[in-house]
Amino acid sequence: MSVREDPQAQPVRPTAEDPVAASGSELIGGPTGRRALLGTSWWTPVRIVAIVAIGMFALGMVQKLPCYDGGWFYGATAQYTHACYSDIPHLYNGRGFALDLVPYFDRIPDNVSGGMQYLEYPVLTGLFMEVASWMTPHGGSIQDREQIYWLVNAGMLMVCTAVIAVCVARTHRRRPWDALLVALAPAFALTATINWDLFAVALTAAALLMWSRSRPLAAGVLLGLATAAKLYPGLLLGALLVLCLRAGRLRAFWAAAGGALAAWLVVNLPVMVSTQGGPHIRDGWKTFYTFSQERPVDFGSVWLIISQRTGNSLEDVNTYGTVLMALACLGVAALALCAPRRPRLAQLSFLIVAAFVLTNKVYSPQYVLWLIPLAALARPRWRDFLVWQACEVMYFLGIWMYLAYTGSGDQHRGLPAEGYQLAIAVHLLGTLYLCALIIRDALVPERDPVRRDGSDDPGGGVLDRAPDAFVLGEARRASRYEGAALVDWGVHRE
Repeated sequence: MSVREDPQAQPVRPTAEDPVAASGSELIGGPTGRRALLGTSWWTPVRIVAIVAIGMFALGMVQKLPCYDGGWFYGATAQYTHACYSDIPHLYNGRGFALDLVPYFDRIPDNVSGGMQYLEYPVLTGLFMEVASWMTPHGGSIQDREQIYWLVNAGMLMVCTAVIAVCVARTHRRRPWDALLVALAPAFALTATINWDLFAVALTAAALLMWSRSRPLAAGVLLGLATAAKLYPGLLLGALLVLCLRAGRLRAFWAAAGGALAAWLVVNLPVMVSTQGGPHIRDGWKTFYTFSQERPVDFGSVWLIISQRTGNSLEDVNTYGTVLMALACLGVAALALCAPRRPRLAQLSFLIVAAFVLTNKVYSPQYVLWLIPLAALARPRWRDFLVWQACEVMYFLGIWMYLAYTGSGDQHRGLPAEGYQLAIAVHLLGTLYLCALIIRDALVPERDPVRRDGSDDPGGGVLDRAPDAFVLGEARRASRYEGAALVDWGVHRE
C-alpha cells in the first residue's frame, strides 16, 4: 500500500476533526492536545464509552420512575403524559409469565391476554422474557411482581447496552470514540426499556464486530441469533451479499449466510415443529409471523398519515410496503455495485434497515435502537447525528402525547391527530436526512468522515482494501478511485 502515513497508526481524535465534538469538549477541558498520552491508563476509550453508556441507561431508568411508582398501574393516561410507558410490566401478566405459562407451548387465556393466544415475539426474545420471569419472585401482589420483572429486564438490558457500546467502539479500530454517539444518544436512553429490542441490537453489534475481524462464520452465527430475536438483522445479509459480490468474496458471504441459517434453525426448530398428532408447524411459533402479517396500519408509519388523512384503511398496505421495500433494496444494491468506490458495510447496513423502517406499516419508538449503532458507524458526525436524534426525540414525545389525547376522552389532553402526524413526518424526514448524507458519502467518498485519512472500510473485514471483482456503471470504467484517499485502491496491505 502506498500511503504518506499509515492510516492505522494513531487513533482518530474526534475533537480534532469534528467541530461539534471540539465545542462539546470544552465542558471537560477542551480538545485533546497533540501531546496527550492516550491509552496509558486504565481509562481506555472503550471503557469510558461503556461506562458512559451504562450511566445514560441508568438515567433512562430514572426517567421511567413516574410510571414505576404508579403510572403503569393507575390512571388511564399517566404513563403517556409522563412519557414513561413500557411494554415490559404489562406483558408480564398479559402474556402469561405471571401464571408460569411456557411461551409458544401454552395457550394464554383470553381474559389474561385480551385475545392474543400465544406470545407474539420471536423465539429468542421469548426466551429472554422467560429467563427474566424465572428471576422474578412469584410471591406478593401482581404490581410488586411487575415492578420487579421490569427491574430484572432492565438489568439484563443494561448488560446488552454495555455489549453494544464495547462492540461499536471496537468495530473501527482507530475510531473508538465514535461509540460515544451511541452512549450519549438521547433516544437510546429514552427507549432502552420500552421493549426487548436491545437484545437483538447487541447480537447484531457483536456480529458486525466479528465481521470486522474477518470472522464471517462467527458473524453469521450471531446474525442468525439476532434474527431469531428480531427480524431486522437478517436484512444485513443482503448488504453483505452485494458487497461480497463486488469484492469477489462470496465464499465469506456463504460462510456467514450458512452460519446465520444454522443458528436460526437451532433456536427455532425445537419450538417450530410439533410432533403431537403428526409433524406440523406449531401455532405458537407462527404467531409472530401471522401477527406481523395481519396487523393493520399502526403507529408511526407514513401509512398512518395517509390512512388518517384519507379515511382509507389501506387493507393492501402489506403489498404497498413490500413493493417499496423491494425498490429500496434494488436501489441499495445499485449503489453498492455502481458507486465509484465500494461503499462501507455500515453504510449499506444503515440504508437497508432505514428503508425497512421507512416503508414498514408500524414504527414503534424503540425501533430507533436498531439504527443508532449503525448510524454511529456509517456517519460519525455529531451535527448530523444530533439533528436526527432531535427528530427521534420529538417523535418519542409525540406518540405518548397522542395516546394521552386519545385516552383522555372528552378532556382531550395531549396531542391531536394532526400534531401526531407532524411528529411522524419529522421522524421520517430526519431518517431520510441521514440516509441522504450516507448516500452522498458513498458516491463521493472524500466526503466520508471515515475515509478521509485513507482508510477503506475498517469494519469490512475481508472486504477492507479488497480489489473490485464485479462492478457496474461508472465503476466499471474506473478500476481505481482517484479521489482524496491516500491509498492505491485495490492493493492489499500486508
